[in-house]
Amino acid sequence: MRVRQHVNPLSLHLIQPIQLPDWSLIYAQVEQPLHIDIGSAKGVFLLKMAQQQPQWNFLGLEIRRPLVEYANQQKMAHGLPNLHFMFAQVNVHLEAILESLPAGVLHRVTIQFPDPWFKRKQQKRRIVKPELVATIARYLQPGGDVFLQSDVQEVALEMFDYFRQHPAFVVAGEFLRENPLGIPTEREVSVLRRGLPVYRFLLRRS
Repeated sequence: MRVRQHVNPLSLHLIQPIQLPDWSLIYAQVEQPLHIDIGSAKGVFLLKMAQQQPQWNFLGLEIRRPLVEYANQQKMAHGLPNLHFMFAQVNVHLEAILESLPAGVLHRVTIQFPDPWFKRKQQKRRIVKPELVATIARYLQPGGDVFLQSDVQEVALEMFDYFRQHPAFVVAGEFLRENPLGIPTEREVSVLRRGLPVYRFLLRRS
């Protein structure tokens, strides 16, 4: 599958309202705890998570539509009623998505290896901003986790700082040696195979 690696999240066509599903038609048990993966790519990570943890629901949010379509095809091929993938520009659509879900279901959020947007003039395109952190804080249940990781130290520390500066979050782990979820993303596997570091942080909703 050839898909553009970089998509400008500020493009006008990506900030239009999106159609929200009837979640009772998406998940077999819609009231189960929900894990949202922001930037789910081809969905390999969530596919494995959903297979291993049927007592959870999983939602992947991705800005590249072809990857969303591919991931949902894989979900259907594996017959997973606790998994769904959705097109979204999270800095625009996340609050509407969370508001449409049953109250109190969000218990885990992961943001893994987001596009670093190295050029200074492009850094406004990075996913994690104070507004996103505030939205997650409003909907994540007490005791719920936010797991962050990147192979770019600057990006990892920036994400971590935004979350730990918010009064709703406490630090549960800094510079973790291992992935606490036990399932690596494709990018994580590639980085570790090359012997490069991964910067990992875990925060908890107080």
